[in-house]
Amino acid sequence: AQVKVGGRGKAGGVKLAQTPAETAEVAKQIIGMDIKGHKVRQVLIERAGDIAAEYYASFMLDRGAKAYLGMCSAKGGMDIEQVAAEEPDYLAKVHIDPLVGIKQFHLNEMMSFGKIPREHQKAVGGLLEKLFRCFVGADAALVEVNPLVMTSAGDAIALDAKVSLDENALYRHPEFTKLVDNRDLPKQERAAKDLGLGNFVALDGYVGVIGNGAGLTMSTLDVVAEAGGKPANFLDIGGGANAEVMANAIGVILSDRKVKSLMVNIFGGITRGDEVAKGILAAIDKLGDVKVPIVVRLDGTNAEEGRAILQKANHPKIVPAATMLDAAAKAVELAKKRRAS
Repeated sequence: AQVKVGGRGKAGGVKLAQTPAETAEVAKQIIGMDIKGHKVRQVLIERAGDIAAEYYASFMLDRGAKAYLGMCSAKGGMDIEQVAAEEPDYLAKVHIDPLVGIKQFHLNEMMSFGKIPREHQKAVGGLLEKLFRCFVGADAALVEVNPLVMTSAGDAIALDAKVSLDENALYRHPEFTKLVDNRDLPKQERAAKDLGLGNFVALDGYVGVIGNGAGLTMSTLDVVAEAGGKPANFLDIGGGANAEVMANAIGVILSDRKVKSLMVNIFGGITRGDEVAKGILAAIDKLGDVKVPIVVRLDGTNAEEGRAILQKANHPKIVPAATMLDAAAKAVELAKKRRAS
């Protein structure tokens, strides 16, 4: 089963077939399955492996340690999570300095502490080195092989793998963009991705939130909650957002019927207040009969010009706010009134 989630084997998404006819039948059974909320649309058919042993190997970013983390275990397969919890001595964890890269002593530590048998270490070490090059070369956040199998002939094979890419590095890898599949995302998140709207996360509240910069947007969620409201989303439009980006952002958020008010909180650096204002008006023109009040707090670059544009438009659904706290209070109050009506 080709789904972007772990635990496929336990969920019945990995099966063994003996003949081509049985393979076709098993594929029919797997396609359409729901695995942890992900619908299976594709299957990968691989030649059955001659498995003598199953191991585990991965490389990932350890942001806390500011280093790469390599992990290896002689107890691979579906229960690696159980091994990590109950038998941590069987799971090697080795940090690797990004400026140094992987060396033979790193590989030796991973295999030794992971209790890989000595007779398999040459083959496993070669695969680990290739896996690390893949991890770094792809700017990945995680590359995991589970199981890494040894055949009776002594070959190490990556029988199943999982790769998590860093979306912030995709500009360096245009070849990866064709691999993106947003069909399993919720409708709003899919629309935000398709429009290139930066970081969007749907929440379960009723006050829509647009900010520029992750820190400001997180703070906006906090002040909405402190004012007694529940944020409906996190949307960071990033720096330098123009009128089109703002219009698209508002359109995505207001497509959610549970949103009863929208708080736009912008502190302009390279994002200009006049462009934000134009985007707000463009969104209203495009959407037509907007019933959701839009509370706007503008500060920073061209904020005065932006406020003047909104004031001149004099739209009944645009509510100006002097500060972030003022905007949150107004957005929550208006949302509660609409929820009560």
